Amino acid sequence: MPFFRETEFAAEVVWLGLVSAGGSLRAKPVELLDLGFEGAKGERHEGLSRASCVRVSNLYPKGTEIRNVRQLSVLSLEELQQIAQNMGLDQLDPSYLGASIVLKGIPDFSHIPPSSRLQTVNGLTITVDMENAPCVLPGREIEADHQGYGAGFKPAAVGRRGVTGWVERPGRIQLGDHLKLFVPDQPAWSPENMQVSD
Repeated sequence: MPFFRETEFAAEVVWLGLVSAGGSLRAKPVELLDLGFEGAKGERHEGLSRASCVRVSNLYPKGTEIRNVRQLSVLSLEELQQIAQNMGLDQLDPSYLGASIVLKGIPDFSHIPPSSRLQTVNGLTITVDMENAPCVLPGREIEADHQGYGAGFKPAAVGRRGVTGWVERPGRIQLGDHLKLFVPDQPAWSPENMQVSD
């Protein structure tokens, strides 16, 4: 019996980007990405492992080598539009956010369950790590081009920053591809309803 349930949702790839290693967070738009087990070659977040950061500071000392489950930043076009509206902008360029992939068609995308899979018809599969909490770095990129708007990014993006993910099955992804959403076939965790046996 499969552990993942196929949903009715499929999303179209409407934007792809590559963040250069050692550069700023700003992504360069591209038409396709060749993704290996380590992510996108030459990309800032490429690698099977990474140094731990503030996001896991309650688990490891900063700089500890850990599994890289943040190879990709996947965003929703609909949520980008909501962020822009909240900031008072007509639109928000995904390159400011260091986006790898922007999808259109999955509602409430930032809250899809951790461990969900996004899969193309050719089998490329991205495993969702978790919601990507907004930080100040995109605000700096926005401020460089839209003075006075950068500080508004973080509050406007809460619950809409997309998800991070890693490559489970390598392959090529390009503009216009569709990714089917599969979610873990398990109930939501609810410890208050747990029965303790004697």
